[in-house]
Formats: sequence, structure tokens, C-alpha cells
Amino acid sequence: MAHPNHEIADHAHASRALGTLEGLRRGGVGPFLFHVNFPLPELEGRLPPAPPLWPDKARERIERRWAEYRVQCEKARLVDDDRVPFLSNLTGTEIFAEAFGCAVHRPAGNNPFALPLVRSAAEADRLRVPELSASALAYQFDIADELQRRAGPGALMKPVDLQSPMDIVALIWEKEDLFCAMLEAPEAVKALAAKVRTLLTAFLDEWFRRYGTTFVAHYPDYVMHGGVTLSVDEVGAVGAEAFREFFRDELVALSEHFGGLGIHCCADARHQWDNFRALPGLKVMNHNAPPARAAREYLLDALRFYAGGPAQMPIGWTPDGAPETWPRQYPQGARVIFEVAAADAAEAAAIAERLQAHRAVLMGQQPASG
Repeated sequence: MAHPNHEIADHAHASRALGTLEGLRRGGVGPFLFHVNFPLPELEGRLPPAPPLWPDKARERIERRWAEYRVQCEKARLVDDDRVPFLSNLTGTEIFAEAFGCAVHRPAGNNPFALPLVRSAAEADRLRVPELSASALAYQFDIADELQRRAGPGALMKPVDLQSPMDIVALIWEKEDLFCAMLEAPEAVKALAAKVRTLLTAFLDEWFRRYGTTFVAHYPDYVMHGGVTLSVDEVGAVGAEAFREFFRDELVALSEHFGGLGIHCCADARHQWDNFRALPGLKVMNHNAPPARAAREYLLDALRFYAGGPAQMPIGWTPDGAPETWPRQYPQGARVIFEVAAADAAEAAAIAERLQAHRAVLMGQQPASG
């Protein structure tokens, strides 16, 4: 049964027309965007149970994601922040490795994950790029098609979990052997990464053809106009030279094909920041604070490092004080997307009102009071 509600989706989209990544990049919405996170128990308490991310639970996943979208639309109506409601297509990390033939472990109560398939260069060379419509990826389109049918074509999509080609190689190829192969058989590693990129490109070409090139990043939640977002975490385990040899070319090719990059990295990868910043078309950089680092120092360092370049969405630390003081605490030239927590909708609306007023002052749209 369809449950279209174009009025809700259109209202949410229109009321946040300024709250987009491109607006931030052009300076059209000031030096920051903000999302206010708050509970809405009267609706969230009626959400269907969160199903496991298994293929045979596709129907339950659709119902859960649709209900989540309706909650997001109501939150957008209540609070004037920069978050845009989206249809989530949440998956585990396993889906592209599974398409290449990896077995998948699906534990109860946890996300599925791929089991390594390859343990040598010879085995890697034998892998072929799967045909998309005949692969384990095909049913992801069935889920997304139904969500779009219910919401209408104006609703934004969040795609499946997306990782860099080399991060997917690290799922397909048993990791200890992979690291040895990067030294002993580098061409076999690069060849497999190229095959993964071919599949990623085919999948995303079809995804964007169906659902549009304005979308919400796979992680964290920010709007992209063109480009692709990727998790790039395995760089934390290799040196800067290995990044340039094995990761860079694949990332550049994807950036050029899709028109830019948004990157998520939760690895302790301070030694790779120069390589990240040098990527052409880098639109957004998201670092999560690694557990072994002091979050404040690590993320402030990142904000300073990328200032004047891509927009940034740091996760794991926020400044002290009231949220409207945070933009003054960020380094000069940093353009930041940040999240604020509120206890309820009323507090969230008040925080959003103050932040909107502060942003208007910074943009010169109204004089500062007092």
C-alpha cells in the first residue's frame, strides 16, 4: 500500500533550501550548518521494530525506513534547522564484497559482515566483476524503489553503505595476506581495486539515474549535490606512500566520474591528512575522533588543517558553552556542519532559532542586538 505525502516532503525540502552543502561551500548560508537532534517519543515510540539488515527482511526494512522518514518530516516541521528528511537505505559493510562472492555472517543483534574470499594474488586475479542485475546488490534497488514510490520523486535518498575500492578489497582479501601482497604483488591488488571500482561505478550510475544526484551522504547526514560519499578507513593501517599508490587513483577516478567526493574516516589517520586534502573535488571531510586520541585536540587540529578547503563535519566533540557560541570557537576559515543535542522539541526549536539568528548576524542580514 502506498503512503504518499508530498506535502510533508515538499515542505521540508523547501524550508531547508538554504541548508545545503553547496550553499555552505559558496558562503551563501554563513560559515556553518547545524542539525538539532532531539527525541520525539510520541512518534518514535510507535516505530516498527528495527529489523536485521538481512535480504529476507526487506519488507520489514522498508516499513521501518518509511516510518523513520515520517518522523523526520515531523521533526522538520517542528524545528527550523538545516537537516533535510531522507529515505534511508541502511545496509552493513558487506554488500559489495558479497557481490564478488564473499560469504556473509549475519549474527543476531548485530550488523552482517563479509568473510574473506581471497588469500593470494592468483585467487584475486580469478575474480570477475559481477553483472549488477544478477548480483546480490539487485534487491537494494527493490527497497529503494518502494521507498521512493511512497514518498514521491522529490524526497532525498540516503544510499547504501559506501566504502572506497581499497576498503572493499580489504573485506574480500584476507587482510594479513593483503598487506603482504601490497609489497609482493601490488599489481594484483590494484587490479582487484579497479574491478571493485567498476562495480561501484555501475551501481552508483544506476542509483543516481533512478533517485537523483542530490542525496544525503551515506554517513554522516549531510546533503550532497553531485559527487559520491565514501568511507576511507583502511588508510589508517598503511603509510602515506601506500595511500598514493593504492588508494588515490581510485578515489580520483570516482571523484572525476561523479563530480566530487565526501569522505568519512574514523581511523586514526593523521598521517594521511595531506593526501586527503590533495584529492581533487573534495567537498566534505568528516573525521570521527579515534578512541586513542583526545577528541578535542584531534578534531580542532582537523578543523584548522582543512580550513579554507572542504566543508567539515567533525564527529566526537563539540565546543563548550551554548551552541550559538560554537561558530566563534571554530578556527578561522573553517566551514562546519555540526550537531546539537536537545532534550525535546521545544528546546530544539529554541536552539535552532538562536542559531538562525546568529547566522543571520554573521551574514550581515540584520544588525547584532544589544
